Amino acid sequence: MRRCMRVALIFAFLASMIAVRPAAGQSQQPATQPAVQQVEQRDEPEANPGRPTVSNPATLTPVGYLQFETGTLGATSSPEFSTYYEFNEVIKLAVSRRIEFIESSAPVAHSTVGGISANGGGDVFLGAEVVLLPGEGSKPTLSASYSRRVYGGTTPDLDVGSPLNSSIFYASADVKGFRCDANAVFNEVLEGSVRRLQFGQTLSISHPLVKGFGLSGEIWRFTQPFLHGNAIGNLWAASYTARKNLVFDAGFEKGLTGTSTHWEAFAGLTYLLPHRLWGR
Repeated sequence: MRRCMRVALIFAFLASMIAVRPAAGQSQQPATQPAVQQVEQRDEPEANPGRPTVSNPATLTPVGYLQFETGTLGATSSPEFSTYYEFNEVIKLAVSRRIEFIESSAPVAHSTVGGISANGGGDVFLGAEVVLLPGEGSKPTLSASYSRRVYGGTTPDLDVGSPLNSSIFYASADVKGFRCDANAVFNEVLEGSVRRLQFGQTLSISHPLVKGFGLSGEIWRFTQPFLHGNAIGNLWAASYTARKNLVFDAGFEKGLTGTSTHWEAFAGLTYLLPHRLWGR
């Protein structure tokens, strides 16, 4: 059972990579500005934040640029803890228009369980995302990813748990000024030596406001196979784009079931290093 579950997750990801088609050429913008200014604007990298929503975009970061998604999170009243605080980090690097490598971790955390407080570090995950079908505008971009936990932390988990292996399918599109990101999640979770398959669905909708500000709303659901329940939450976040490669965010999340984390608050930033790691 354990081996079949792991093979199924890895096979889903490999099958997605095989299905990848050649990338379509990018369209050029009309020449409405001086040529030098157009070149400078085109060469300026733009961040592609995945935080703070549970949903992640199907689109990748600019090729050859490191992107850091750094944040803090505080949570109260969950099945595994009474309070929880963490510093989290996600690092992304796209090596082509189709492939991106991802590292995710929570290096510092503090939790209170049964009146006892403890410090520790969270899990570390390594993975990759592959674009299956590039899109533009209302035509959705489709992609898939596979990740594995390479280090098990000492802190309690949030209501969605901590998978050993995870495969996710992504869809992203821009529809009439609204950015829509939907994820279908397939996780292998374990408790002791027992392993189960967890399913999750997320949908986030974002809309720009004025002068670099934006607003995001999200609904998500994850099965809880060991609790025989469902974790369901509603998230709201605001963002501010200070520069094309620097975006700040803050928001909150409310659990909607008895086995969900009741409240979460978070803040952070997405920063894309402005210098490419290798030549074009």
